[in-house]
Amino acid sequence: MAYDLVIEGGTIVDGTGHPPYRGDVAVQGARIVALGDVDGRATRTIDAEGRLVTPGFVDVHTHLDAQLAWDPLATSSCWHGVTSVVLGNCGVTFAPCKPEDQEYLAELMESVEDIPAASILDGLSWSWQTYGEYLEELDRLPRGVNVGGMVGHCPVRQWAMGERGLDPEPATDDDIAAMVELVDEAVAAGALGFSTSRTMLHRVPDGRAVPGTYARPEELLAIAGVLGRRQRGTFEVAPKLGEDGGGEMTRAEVTWMADVNRATGRPVTFGLAQTNLLPDLHTRVLAAVDEEAGAGAELRPQTTARSISILFGLAHRTPFDGAAAWQELRDLDIGARLAVLGDDARRAALVEAAKEHPPGIDLAGLFLVGTSEAHYDYSPADSLAALAEGAGEHPAETFIRLELDSNGRALFSWPFLNQRMDAVATLLRHPKMMLGLGDAGAHVGQIMDAGLPTFFLSHWVRDRGVFSVEDGVRRLTSDTAAVFGIDDRGVLREGAFADLNVFDLAALHLPLPEYVHDFPGGAGRYVQRSTGYDATIVNGRVFMAAGEPTGDLAGTLLRSRPGTY
Repeated sequence: MAYDLVIEGGTIVDGTGHPPYRGDVAVQGARIVALGDVDGRATRTIDAEGRLVTPGFVDVHTHLDAQLAWDPLATSSCWHGVTSVVLGNCGVTFAPCKPEDQEYLAELMESVEDIPAASILDGLSWSWQTYGEYLEELDRLPRGVNVGGMVGHCPVRQWAMGERGLDPEPATDDDIAAMVELVDEAVAAGALGFSTSRTMLHRVPDGRAVPGTYARPEELLAIAGVLGRRQRGTFEVAPKLGEDGGGEMTRAEVTWMADVNRATGRPVTFGLAQTNLLPDLHTRVLAAVDEEAGAGAELRPQTTARSISILFGLAHRTPFDGAAAWQELRDLDIGARLAVLGDDARRAALVEAAKEHPPGIDLAGLFLVGTSEAHYDYSPADSLAALAEGAGEHPAETFIRLELDSNGRALFSWPFLNQRMDAVATLLRHPKMMLGLGDAGAHVGQIMDAGLPTFFLSHWVRDRGVFSVEDGVRRLTSDTAAVFGIDDRGVLREGAFADLNVFDLAALHLPLPEYVHDFPGGAGRYVQRSTGYDATIVNGRVFMAAGEPTGDLAGTLLRSRPGTY
């Protein structure tokens, strides 16, 4: 028979954990119709000899809520094999929204996720009020990836309670009833679940904790009851962990999340990372997850595959910006900044200013990511302090020299979570751990972690051998898809949607993140590309080829349905 697409002679890693095997994949329309030895003509053929053929990656922790309105490619995710994304994490999204709250929700997103509010206000149509109407707007947008979203606690509380939603006082019965109604509308319309933020790190612009931070368990369980009654949707949490040093409050946080799962039968996932401030917090939380499993609750913590870090470099912020002379560089483009560094007198003045106004961070904890290719497995010798000591220079001199030598591309990283790779390995090895926290679309001027799939496969699977190829691919595909009830994706089987990657595992690499100005209004952000991906296919159509978009945008809207978990 004739097919629309055949991928020939690759090593098929089907996403289920089954061992790889050599074979072909045939696609007709948006679906896979044959696997193995495929006979027949094809409109398009991809030679996958020496390549892995896998499901497209399913990234369940993104903040692309605004960006997709002006960036149908979902950069940087598109460069890392991602074919499906979940929006609305951490309780922050743009629906439901009364017209008078548009600016508030945009500024809240900027405060929590470092996405410029001006870009959000300019880039979104704001043509909705309910979450269902928001999903209709998402469905109208052109997009290269499949997109689904959760409804967030912040806008739900703002709609139901207004200013009171920020207060520590508990919600009233009427408030809870109003929130339950809003969440029910969202889930009935196809929301993939509900998300909330409990961490004191997330704040509105005036410094108060975001709406929902102080919500009592009865409020959270009432909202979760919507998911239970409808038997659809996932409950996602940015939790309150470690704020009491990892004691009773932390344990109680795990308990109420487990209670949600026991009461509703719905998946519960929450972010978890290691921190040097509380070195054993992550293992204590994992132990609590295991204890709750013994009491009948399944919790799915999620973490990323390396450190979560603030980036410093000449193109955006530097470690020495506390000094006025360095702050003046921020008004210049990269060429002009390099010209200043190349001038002997001005360079000397910058070094003196750095001496007079030392950075607010420990330079022994600020590591060189690279000058051409990115690497994230740091040692103490990679720190700016150690590099300067080895060269007999002041750290500012070393920073300037590396920036000049790399034409302004050198980047440094200040890890503040997952600071130890041995601890990351411990987290990743836990049987209930889910890959997430890549935060694609968020913290655009601070962090670039959207390369999570490429790093996980190249570092933990290929270079370290901690995970087999089949298990590594499973964790990026069917595992994440199943937790969010995303049917017929994340697997290669007859009848499944044809979301696929063709890539050379040996060639997977991460170039340095770059700082670009491509958001509405010319706002800047970090992006990161990759090497090694031959093709990324979405719903049977080639979306990315050799790292470049084809212009074919076949992504669809992902809606929840009853009984999908």
